[in-house]
Amino acid sequence: MASPSRRLQTKPVITCFKSVLLIYTFIFWYAMFLTLIFLVELVAAIVGFVFRHEIKESFKSNYEKALKQYNATGDYRSDAVDKIQNTLHCCGATNFRDWEKTDYFIEKGFPKSCCKVEDCSPQRDADKVNSEGCFIKVMTIIESEMGVVAGISFGVACFQLIGIFLAYCLSRAITNNQYEIV
Repeated sequence: MASPSRRLQTKPVITCFKSVLLIYTFIFWYAMFLTLIFLVELVAAIVGFVFRHEIKESFKSNYEKALKQYNATGDYRSDAVDKIQNTLHCCGATNFRDWEKTDYFIEKGFPKSCCKVEDCSPQRDADKVNSEGCFIKVMTIIESEMGVVAGISFGVACFQLIGIFLAYCLSRAITNNQYEIV
């Protein structure tokens, strides 16, 4: 058994928890907050599905814009283009010819991130660069992983709905005086 001083230290904490528990409005508003979060997530998922083609076009146009503004000095757009091209072994948005329309190509040729092999300096030699465009590869990866994203989202939504249901049940039990005070 705990010493009297220890009981005196924990009594305010227990009293605080009991008062919050007995005031059902806190639980009710918690359930309402969970419902609001669930609805926002649901609307975001629906909007993402409805506007998926616009999202693709936006990605493509922004990637092409990043190619036109590419410089090897290390700004975030150039780093993103290099990272995508190195990781996916691709070059340009639709194909390697997209680089021919850029200022960087006129000055220096293809960037090193377009190389098929390590440590090459392709300059303007199209045989040394990846020929496939990055847009198609990125979209293929995104579409192949959509099942995983949907499954995880569905699982999270189920747990949220269970939390909402249990909070409403506890709130009703407290208001109907079915909750026994100890």
